[in-house]
Amino acid sequence: MTIPLFYSLRNLWARKLTTVLTAAGMALVVFVFSAVQMLDTGLRQTLIATGQEDNIHVTRRSSNAEISSIVDRQQAAVIETQPEIALDANGVRLVSKEVVVLITLPKRETGVATNVTTRGIGLQGFALRPQLQIVAGRSFQPGASEVIVGSSIAQRFAGAAIGSQLRFGGREWRVVGHFAAKGSAYDSELWVDADQLQQAFRRNAWSAVVARLADAATLPAVQARLSEDPRLTLDIQSEQRFFEGQSKALSNFISYLGMTLSIIFSIGAMIGATITMYAAVATRTAEIGTLRALGFRRSSILIAFLSEAVFLGLVGGVVGVMFASLMQLVHISTLNWQSFSELAFDFVLTPKIIATSLAFALMMGLLGGFLPAVRAARMAIVDALRAV
Repeated sequence: MTIPLFYSLRNLWARKLTTVLTAAGMALVVFVFSAVQMLDTGLRQTLIATGQEDNIHVTRRSSNAEISSIVDRQQAAVIETQPEIALDANGVRLVSKEVVVLITLPKRETGVATNVTTRGIGLQGFALRPQLQIVAGRSFQPGASEVIVGSSIAQRFAGAAIGSQLRFGGREWRVVGHFAAKGSAYDSELWVDADQLQQAFRRNAWSAVVARLADAATLPAVQARLSEDPRLTLDIQSEQRFFEGQSKALSNFISYLGMTLSIIFSIGAMIGATITMYAAVATRTAEIGTLRALGFRRSSILIAFLSEAVFLGLVGGVVGVMFASLMQLVHISTLNWQSFSELAFDFVLTPKIIATSLAFALMMGLLGGFLPAVRAARMAIVDALRAV
């Protein structure tokens, strides 16, 4: 004979306070578990969205970020003349030789100076980033000390309004426009003319070269040929792979910290579930004896109590995911450890995160209720009925 599921649910309802408190503890753990995964996913998606599939990104070999990379003029010319590079409608090669530096700007709310990436782009820089759009004002004029500001920087930093003057590189730069790049890392940058930025910071080399391949499938051939060129000490990657690597250090930190916190909190939640279920067994000893006397097997008792614990975990999981989903309304900014600059991104909830969070909650319920369920199943009928 099998005990109906309604029996387990009714017993949980009869102990409303302990049920709510136990489920709330599990919900808190699931909230932390989900939020950490959402944070990591948002970071990865922001940086991966920055790159285009058919763009290549060239930096100095073994440099971890563009700010520490140097590509001299001779090397840049070799990249620019590769036959796989695509041409625009006018027959011009789609190549942008870029300079990347860090400047400091004060945040609007706190006034704290924070590193901000400033990117000097070539004439083809915009064509290589079709996701970028000017949303206010206009683009900078080549040869002028003008700057356009990413939407995230415009919202959070003082002095980024159109018409404002920013001072860096020993000169004044006039803000002439704001741009948006569909939530990519470019939203956290300033863009200027590459030649002007080179002059301002007295650079005679580039930080990176970005180019469009006529066929993305030719990337391995380009990499193989250039890696054998003795003139070059460069890393040639797809743009998506390069920016995915930019998230590695911060992503690993978030993942390890989140997993550590989740494990610590889950132990507390499982102990709470175990105490709750042991209390249920203690108060229902006579009831358990009656069920056994009516012919219900030990396995039925075990399953009934495990069902209660698993249902507690499920309720906690659903509530935790629901509250975690509200984090999608939060826009967060932090220091990217690869580039040492400000990076803004969102919490992102995916079906995979929902599934893993609910599975985590069910596991907590199962582990927390296992020992009490075994104790209930192993009760002798005579000893249990004596409690009547």
